[in-house]
Amino acid sequence: MSQAPSPTGKSAAPGELSLASVLTFACCYLPFAALNTSVAVQVPNYFARHIGLGLAVGAVFGLVRLIDIPLDPLLGLVMDRTRTPLGRYRPWMMLGAPVLMVAIYMMYEAPVGASGTYLLVWLLIMYLGMSFLLLAANAWAAMLAASYTQRSRIFGALQGLGTLGAVAVLVIPILTAQLQHKTDAQGIQAVGWFLVIMSPLVIALVTLRTPEPVGRAPEAQVRLSDYARLLARPNVLRILAADFFVILGPGWMSALYLFFFTDSRGFSTSAANGLLVIYLAAGLIGAPLTAWLANRINKHRALMVTTTGYSLMLIVIFLSPRASFWIAAPTMLVAGAFAAGSIVMIRSITADVGDEIRLENGQQQIGLLYALTSGSSKMAGALAVTLTFWVLSLVGYNPAEHAVNGPRQILGLELAYTIGPIVFVMIAGACFVGYKLSAERHADIRRQLDARDAVYGESPVVESLSASPGETLVTGP
Repeated sequence: MSQAPSPTGKSAAPGELSLASVLTFACCYLPFAALNTSVAVQVPNYFARHIGLGLAVGAVFGLVRLIDIPLDPLLGLVMDRTRTPLGRYRPWMMLGAPVLMVAIYMMYEAPVGASGTYLLVWLLIMYLGMSFLLLAANAWAAMLAASYTQRSRIFGALQGLGTLGAVAVLVIPILTAQLQHKTDAQGIQAVGWFLVIMSPLVIALVTLRTPEPVGRAPEAQVRLSDYARLLARPNVLRILAADFFVILGPGWMSALYLFFFTDSRGFSTSAANGLLVIYLAAGLIGAPLTAWLANRINKHRALMVTTTGYSLMLIVIFLSPRASFWIAAPTMLVAGAFAAGSIVMIRSITADVGDEIRLENGQQQIGLLYALTSGSSKMAGALAVTLTFWVLSLVGYNPAEHAVNGPRQILGLELAYTIGPIVFVMIAGACFVGYKLSAERHADIRRQLDARDAVYGESPVVESLSASPGETLVTGP
C-alpha cells in the first residue's frame, strides 16, 4: 500500500497527516466561523435598522432556534448511515456550499421592508447549510485524525483558521467605510458577497484535496433510539454539560459586551469593537497552544487550565482602570486565547469518546455525538441572550440608546457580566474532574479498533478524490 503525498509533495509519516493536509482541511471552518460571527453580531442589527424589522428580529431569531435545534440530531443520524462512493461526510459538505450560497445572498441582499417571514425562512435555510458543514467537518476531522495527539492538532487548526474568517467579517465593514465611504448597510452587504464567494472555493478545496477514511469492519445500523443510550453514558453527559456551559459563558459575555465596555469601562463603541477583534483573533494563538498543552498534560486537564484562565482574565478586566485600552487589549487577547482553547478541547475529547463507543458497541456514532454537542451549543447560545436581558431587567439596567443608568444599575451590569461567565466556564472545567479517558487509555482503544478492523481487510485507509489510483494514506498508529 502506497502513501499519499501531501499537497506540498512531501509524504506524511505513517500515523499522521502533514501540516499542509491539516491546514487544507481546516479551511472548511473559514465560512462557518465567518458566517456564525456575522449572524451573531451584524445580521440582527442589519435587519432591525436597515431592513426595518425593528425589535421583531429578536422574536424571529428565537423562533428559528427552537425549530433548528432538533434538526442536528436527525442530521447526525442520517450522516452516520450515509454510504456513498464519495465517502460518508464529503457529500454532506459538498451539499452545504450551494445551500449556504443561496441563503447568504437572500439574507444579505434582502429588500428593504422584507417581512419577518422572509427572515425566518432564509435563516432556517442558512442554519441548515451551516449544520451540513459543521457536523460533516467535525465528524470527518475525528475520522481523519485517529490518534489522541493528532486530534488536538487538527481541531486546533480548525479553530485557528476559523478565527481568520470571524475576524474578516468584522474588519470588512470597517474597511469599506474608511476606504470606500460606504454606509453601515453596504458594509454588511460586502460581508455577504465575501461569504458567497469564499464558501464554494473553500469547500471545493477541502473536498477535492482531503482524504476520507474508509472503514473495513462491519458496523451495526445506527437507530434513533441510540440517542437514548448515548445519553446514558457518563462521558457523553460530561461532554454535553461542558459544551453547554463553555458556550453559555462567552455567549453571556457577548450579549452584554457592548453595554459593559461602554457604560462600565468607559470605552467608545469603536474602541470596544477593536477589543472584540483582538479577542477573536486570539484564537489563532490559543487554539494551537492549547492543542500543544493537551498533548503534554492530557486534554481534560488542558480544558481545566483554559476555563480557569478565562475566568481570571474576566476578573482582571473588571478590576482594571476605566478606558485603559493598553491594559484591556492584552487581557482580551489572553481571554480570547483561553476561550478558543476550551472549544478545541471539547471537540477533540468528543472524538475520543466516539472511539470508546465504537469499540464497545461496534457502531460509528461520531455524527450523532457531534449532533448532540451542536444542539447543546445552540441551546446555550439561545439561552445566553434570553437570560442576560432578563438579568438586566432585574437589576434595572436600561439598554436603550441614550438611556441614562445610575451607579446601582451599572454595578448590576458589572456583576452580571463578570459573575455569569465565570460560574459557567468553571462548571465546564469541573465536568471533567475524575475523567479517565487519558492519552494512554485512548491509545489502547485505538490499538483494539485497528486490530479489529484488520481482521476484515487491510489496515484502515483513507482515500482522496485528487489522489492517483492506488494512492492512500495510512492513518492507524
